[in-house]
Amino acid sequence: MRERLNQALRDATKAKQQRAVATLRLIRAALKDRDIAARGKGGGVENIDDDEIMAMLQTMIRQRRDSIALYEKGGRDDLAQQEREEIAIIEGFLPEQMSEDEIAKVVTDLVSETGAASIKDMGRVMGLLRERYAGQMDFAKASAAVKQRLA
Repeated sequence: MRERLNQALRDATKAKQQRAVATLRLIRAALKDRDIAARGKGGGVENIDDDEIMAMLQTMIRQRRDSIALYEKGGRDDLAQQEREEIAIIEGFLPEQMSEDEIAKVVTDLVSETGAASIKDMGRVMGLLRERYAGQMDFAKASAAVKQRLA
């Protein structure tokens, strides 16, 4: 994953794609911050793994979606479009995301598998979703589906 990011930055720089270069530099900076934080935990781990990188990228996408909503509310469509472009670049490093129907099916299967019966069991179901489907789904949508299923 790291090599893909580095190669994409080199390619974007050569192609003079300013938005891609800026976004990839933001990703690398966030990655470096996470690496430093991982070292500080004393685990001897120097770099975070690909699953953690995917989680970080999903967080970056979620932050940009929140920003888009705020920019649109404030009438700043130019900034909202900039955020959409960044999302498209970041999504290029994630596996294809599950559709809402696929998420609903997975949630139904996991609820049955775990025997979850009430909203109190939501944490267990969400933990399994994060473990098994990291980088493959929007966990905000998954959380809503789990709530709906357990309600």
